[in-house]
Amino acid sequence: MRLTDIKEIKRLFEMSGFSFSKSLGQNFLINPAVCPKIAELGGCKKGVCALEIGTGVGVLTRELAERCDKVVAVEIDRRLEPILKETLADYDNVEVVFADIMEIDAARLIEEKFGGGEAVVCANLPYYITSPVIMRVLESRLPVSAMTVMVQKEAADRICAKPGTRDCGAISLAVSYYSEPKMLFRVNRGSFMPSPNVDSAVIRLDIKRELPLAPDTEKRLFRLVRAAFAQRRKQLVNPLSAELGKSKSEVAELLAECGIKPTARAEELSLEKFITLAKKSAQ
Repeated sequence: MRLTDIKEIKRLFEMSGFSFSKSLGQNFLINPAVCPKIAELGGCKKGVCALEIGTGVGVLTRELAERCDKVVAVEIDRRLEPILKETLADYDNVEVVFADIMEIDAARLIEEKFGGGEAVVCANLPYYITSPVIMRVLESRLPVSAMTVMVQKEAADRICAKPGTRDCGAISLAVSYYSEPKMLFRVNRGSFMPSPNVDSAVIRLDIKRELPLAPDTEKRLFRLVRAAFAQRRKQLVNPLSAELGKSKSEVAELLAECGIKPTARAEELSLEKFITLAKKSAQ
């Protein structure tokens, strides 16, 4: 069964009465070269378990199952159940959980299904929910070593952007706080059915085992980052004055203590500088 064959996909759809949901941002892969690369570059191998977010018709699920000890796939669309029963019938190491990844206790799910073994996350994420899902996984501090996801190319550029670049934003620093992001490869829009209006890219986030800040200071860090990038064209003294409830002169003095020019703008600061600022402002 070739799940990247359009005729086969249409047969499955007709068999189950399935149709694409615009509200769920469904675009299924039909390029046979993509999913094997995601599985390989995502660290899938013997001795590793995989949590997949979103199954489609099971193209990536099967590639994960070929390599991993066990795969648990979380899929929100229950209409796919009859299709997945057929496409995954040959794999006894796959379990599909019909639920919303944004609502379930994923840490508990991983512990129950994988028993503490090494685990990774792999996903082809709908464009409309890319950032929320990624941040949900990172902020939940799931017991996984890496997250490999396909996202809209522009989102991939922002997530992997370095400080001082045009694409750098709050999401760039948030992801870099929890992980080491890396751009893997690009996927053109013709690789999907239906074809979206933009290209995609696959990125890998290697999860950091230890984080530098206590929870309270961490919350302060992200408040400062969000405030700074909400007015990214303005000098930092302006948005941070409002966020910290301090005068501009007090903020300028605080920035100087952190080795930051008062005239600096958000995108010029490294994650380390924001961390220093969060620590100093809490004193």
